Amino acid sequence: MLHKTRGIVLNYIRYRETSIIVKIYTEEFGLQTYIENGVRSSRSRNKIALFQPLTLLDLVVYHRDNGSIMRISEIKCNTPFQTLPYQFVKTGIALFITEVLTKSLKEESGNPDMFWFLFQSILFLDNQPEAYENFPIQFLLKLSRYLGFAPQQARELMEQIGEVRLTESTEAESEALNGLIGRDYDQYLRLPGAVRRSLLEHVLRFYQLHVENFNELRSLPVLKEMMN
Repeated sequence: MLHKTRGIVLNYIRYRETSIIVKIYTEEFGLQTYIENGVRSSRSRNKIALFQPLTLLDLVVYHRDNGSIMRISEIKCNTPFQTLPYQFVKTGIALFITEVLTKSLKEESGNPDMFWFLFQSILFLDNQPEAYENFPIQFLLKLSRYLGFAPQQARELMEQIGEVRLTESTEAESEALNGLIGRDYDQYLRLPGAVRRSLLEHVLRFYQLHVENFNELRSLPVLKEMMN
């Protein structure tokens, strides 16, 4: 049966000579896998751009319960990006966010609230001209609410990851983390680069405790370099 839904591209792999298998987080059906034939052929050379990470799509898809790989009937870009594919730092953040979502999103059922959060977060990053250095940390903190393990305050997170020693550095990090928890994206908090990198590591360790198989991120070294 055909259904309309919005979707967010996570990644794809090549399949045979001209096809791809793509993972898309959809508004109606959660995480889904689709096969798209002929997308890498010379006749469809521009279509592959629709399957770049975090692309926001309008879809008409075939769907059946307990299906494995579905097919797409119609596809178009919902909102073309203005800066995300063209600015080096934003592209690095986008790859990091994509990897986090690939490891975190498991459910094959619709979650409109989570979808709307992801949709709006991606648009914010694309549209924000500056002061988005804290976005990766804030994104992780906000996403954890929808995944069901959000910390209420820094002390809770620090205790769970084992950072309970009261040193000057951890006091500063706890204060900064409390400042970011619950803060909107556009409420910028100026932080030293070293503190920002430490907070990112803390929050990722927190994810490792709560998300199965949330192992090392390949995009992390590049992101940390960008966060200076």
